[in-house]
Amino acid sequence: MKRFVVFVGCLMCLASPTLANSTFSKFWKAEFAGADADEGFQKAVKTQGCYICHINGEDKKKVRNEYGEAIHKYLDAEDFPRDYVKENPEEAKAKILAGFKKAGEHKSKDGKTFAEKIKNNEIPATNSGKE
Repeated sequence: MKRFVVFVGCLMCLASPTLANSTFSKFWKAEFAGADADEGFQKAVKTQGCYICHINGEDKKKVRNEYGEAIHKYLDAEDFPRDYVKENPEEAKAKILAGFKKAGEHKSKDGKTFAEKIKNNEIPATNSGKE
Protein backbone atom coordinates (compact mmCIF):
# COMPACT_ATOMS: atom_id res chain seq x y z
CA MET A 1 0.00 0.00 0.00
CA LYS A 2 2.82 2.37 0.88
CA ARG A 3 4.38 1.83 -2.56
CA PHE A 4 1.05 2.58 -4.22
CA VAL A 5 0.75 5.90 -2.37
CA VAL A 6 4.31 6.85 -3.36
CA PHE A 7 3.59 5.86 -6.97
CA VAL A 8 0.42 7.99 -7.09
CA GLY A 9 2.29 10.89 -5.50
CA CYS A 10 4.97 10.68 -8.20
CA LEU A 11 2.32 10.62 -10.90
CA MET A 12 0.68 13.72 -9.46
CA CYS A 13 4.00 15.58 -9.54
CA LEU A 14 4.49 14.63 -13.15
CA ALA A 15 0.93 15.58 -14.04
CA SER A 16 1.14 19.22 -12.98
CA PRO A 17 2.62 20.55 -16.24
CA THR A 18 0.07 18.53 -18.17
CA LEU A 19 -2.68 20.13 -16.11
CA ALA A 20 -1.35 23.55 -17.05
CA ASN A 21 -1.23 22.65 -20.72
CA SER A 22 -4.76 21.25 -20.59
CA THR A 23 -5.72 24.41 -18.71
CA PHE A 24 -4.19 26.51 -21.50
CA SER A 25 -6.09 24.43 -24.04
CA LYS A 26 -9.36 24.72 -22.13
CA PHE A 27 -9.10 28.51 -21.86
CA TRP A 28 -7.96 28.86 -25.47
CA LYS A 29 -10.89 26.85 -26.79
CA ALA A 30 -13.36 28.73 -24.59
CA GLU A 31 -11.97 32.10 -25.69
CA PHE A 32 -11.50 31.50 -29.41
CA ALA A 33 -13.57 28.45 -30.36
CA GLY A 34 -16.48 28.63 -27.93
CA ALA A 35 -20.19 28.56 -28.63
CA ASP A 36 -20.09 31.93 -30.43
CA ALA A 37 -17.30 30.89 -32.81
CA ASP A 38 -17.80 29.90 -36.43
CA GLU A 39 -18.88 26.26 -36.64
CA GLY A 40 -16.23 25.45 -39.26
CA PHE A 41 -13.55 26.97 -37.04
CA GLN A 42 -14.78 24.96 -34.06
CA LYS A 43 -14.44 21.77 -36.13
CA ALA A 44 -10.97 22.76 -37.33
CA VAL A 45 -9.86 23.46 -33.75
CA LYS A 46 -11.25 20.11 -32.62
CA THR A 47 -9.39 18.37 -35.45
CA GLN A 48 -6.15 20.17 -34.62
CA GLY A 49 -6.36 19.42 -30.90
CA CYS A 50 -2.93 19.79 -29.33
CA TYR A 51 -1.52 20.90 -32.67
CA ILE A 52 -2.91 24.39 -32.23
CA CYS A 53 0.39 24.88 -30.36
CA HIS A 54 2.40 21.74 -31.11
CA ILE A 55 3.68 19.95 -34.21
CA ASN A 56 2.13 16.68 -35.27
CA GLY A 57 4.59 13.81 -34.91
CA GLU A 58 7.00 15.71 -32.65
CA ASP A 59 7.59 15.49 -28.89
CA LYS A 60 4.96 17.79 -27.37
CA LYS A 61 7.12 18.43 -24.33
CA LYS A 62 9.95 19.82 -26.45
CA VAL A 63 8.61 21.05 -29.78
CA ARG A 64 6.05 23.78 -30.44
CA ASN A 65 4.81 25.25 -33.68
CA GLU A 66 5.18 28.97 -34.40
CA TYR A 67 2.04 29.88 -32.44
CA GLY A 68 3.04 27.65 -29.53
CA GLU A 69 6.44 29.36 -29.44
CA ALA A 70 4.76 32.78 -29.32
CA ILE A 71 2.52 31.64 -26.45
CA HIS A 72 5.48 30.10 -24.63
CA LYS A 73 7.18 33.53 -24.55
CA TYR A 74 4.40 34.69 -22.22
CA LEU A 75 3.13 31.51 -20.56
CA ASP A 76 5.02 28.68 -18.90
CA ALA A 77 3.23 25.60 -17.59
CA GLU A 78 5.38 25.68 -14.46
CA ASP A 79 3.83 29.04 -13.51
CA PHE A 80 0.40 27.41 -13.32
CA PRO A 81 0.64 24.45 -10.92
CA ARG A 82 -2.50 22.51 -10.05
CA ASP A 83 -2.98 24.17 -6.65
CA TYR A 84 -2.58 27.69 -8.03
CA VAL A 85 -5.16 27.16 -10.76
CA LYS A 86 -7.63 25.56 -8.31
CA GLU A 87 -7.19 28.24 -5.66
CA ASN A 88 -7.06 31.23 -8.02
CA PRO A 89 -9.15 30.31 -11.07
CA GLU A 90 -10.02 33.87 -12.12
CA GLU A 91 -6.48 35.15 -11.64
CA ALA A 92 -5.05 32.18 -13.56
CA LYS A 93 -7.57 32.69 -16.36
CA ALA A 94 -6.77 36.42 -16.60
CA LYS A 95 -3.02 35.72 -16.81
CA ILE A 96 -3.49 33.00 -19.40
CA LEU A 97 -5.79 35.13 -21.56
CA ALA A 98 -3.32 38.02 -21.33
CA GLY A 99 -0.59 35.68 -22.57
CA PHE A 100 -2.80 34.63 -25.49
CA LYS A 101 -3.44 38.28 -26.34
CA LYS A 102 0.28 39.12 -26.34
CA ALA A 103 1.06 36.04 -28.44
CA GLY A 104 -1.67 37.09 -30.85
CA GLU A 105 0.32 40.23 -31.69
CA HIS A 106 3.14 38.11 -33.15
CA LYS A 107 3.19 37.42 -36.87
CA SER A 108 2.83 34.04 -38.46
CA LYS A 109 5.18 33.00 -41.25
CA ASP A 110 2.44 33.96 -43.70
CA GLY A 111 2.65 37.61 -42.60
CA LYS A 112 -0.62 37.83 -40.66
CA THR A 113 -0.74 38.20 -36.91
CA PHE A 114 -2.01 35.20 -35.01
CA ALA A 115 -4.89 37.32 -33.70
CA GLU A 116 -5.91 38.24 -37.26
CA LYS A 117 -5.83 34.62 -38.30
CA ILE A 118 -7.97 33.51 -35.37
CA LYS A 119 -10.41 36.37 -35.98
CA ASN A 120 -10.68 35.18 -39.61
CA ASN A 121 -11.39 31.61 -38.42
CA GLU A 122 -7.98 30.33 -39.50
CA ILE A 123 -5.76 27.98 -37.52
CA PRO A 124 -2.99 30.27 -36.21
CA ALA A 125 0.15 28.26 -37.02
CA THR A 126 1.31 27.41 -40.51
CA ASN A 127 3.52 24.59 -39.26
CA SER A 128 1.32 22.35 -37.09
CA GLY A 129 1.88 19.43 -39.42
CA LYS A 130 -1.80 18.55 -39.30
CA GLU A 131 -4.32 19.43 -41.96
